[in-house]
Amino acid sequence: MSSIFRELGRRSAGSVPGRLLPAAAAVVALILVVATFGTDPTTVAGMVALALAVTTVYSAVEVVNAYEKRALTVFGEYRTLLEPGISFVPPFVSKTYTFDMRTQTIDVPKQEAITRDNSPVTADAVVYIRVMDAKRAFLEVDNYKKAVSDLAQTTLRAVLGDMDLDDTLSEREVINRRINEELDAPTDEWGIRVESVEVRSVKPSRDVEDAMEQQSSAERRRRAMILEAQGQRRSAIETAQGEQQSNVISAQGEKQASVLRAQGDAVATVLRARASESMGERAIVDRGLESLERIGTSPSSTFVLPQELTSLLGRYGRGLTGSDVQESAGLESLEFDAETRKLLGLDDIDEIIAAVEDAEAGDAVGDLDGREGEAAADVDLNLEESYESTR
Repeated sequence: MSSIFRELGRRSAGSVPGRLLPAAAAVVALILVVATFGTDPTTVAGMVALALAVTTVYSAVEVVNAYEKRALTVFGEYRTLLEPGISFVPPFVSKTYTFDMRTQTIDVPKQEAITRDNSPVTADAVVYIRVMDAKRAFLEVDNYKKAVSDLAQTTLRAVLGDMDLDDTLSEREVINRRINEELDAPTDEWGIRVESVEVRSVKPSRDVEDAMEQQSSAERRRRAMILEAQGQRRSAIETAQGEQQSNVISAQGEKQASVLRAQGDAVATVLRARASESMGERAIVDRGLESLERIGTSPSSTFVLPQELTSLLGRYGRGLTGSDVQESAGLESLEFDAETRKLLGLDDIDEIIAAVEDAEAGDAVGDLDGREGEAAADVDLNLEESYESTR
């Protein structure tokens, strides 16, 4: 029975008739008991007294939850705020109003607004509030939740109407901050604090959405074309740079090949010149030996040799074993002028021969030395024969 009374009291809290409802329920229960057990006056009086006592106690006791505060009025006059716990109030003539002190969520219904650039949009939001002063929330405003919701709706429309369409779609934080600032001043007077405002969605009209989608598609195509053009440009630059480097490398290779060919030609020219010089001296030696041979067959014991032949004999005869022929100024080879030597690279001929054709140049020089040795041996032999014939 008491649980029924408590449930009825909880459902009807906040009104005087509601607080008297448990007494009416007790009377109904009393009537049922009398109809069941008879109409003995003593029994009826006892049951009435019991029902009245239960109803009085139930009406005088208020249990306030930990997250609540309740405003107490007696005969419609504000008395105090009931803190969490058990509180005793005047029975039958008191009335309480419950205020939840936790953070509460208020949904702002969808609002239609016209932006500054005359584009229709639809937006909704959610507001997080908390009751900071239950007395002011009770005395200053009729229904603080409904008041905050209505104020948030009008503020949302005003803020959206003061912005362009693009800003409403991209600057959610600005909208939230402006709504919060607009709600702070009036809600502070009600004892309510707006903790935060979150705009959940801002949706333009269908026509505007189609136009924005076409614009977005055009922008994506433009970016794709730009990226493709940049890629082609980059590819062309890379190709041109590659061809340029290839041409440079080819030109350098051709230059080096030309230089090497020119150096090889110069070396060959110098070697041919040296060989020609050596062959010329060989021819002179041969002619000298022929002259000595003819002189040796003459019956005269005294003869005069030309100076050039004497120098030649001095050059080749000093290599004979036991020869007392003295070295004298002989036949000198012709020298190239400075321009020719620079053109042929004769000053660096030894380095060129060593770097380019060391082995072949060595073989060629060895052949020339062998030929000079053979020529010297022939001269020595002919001189010995001539000397023997003159004796």
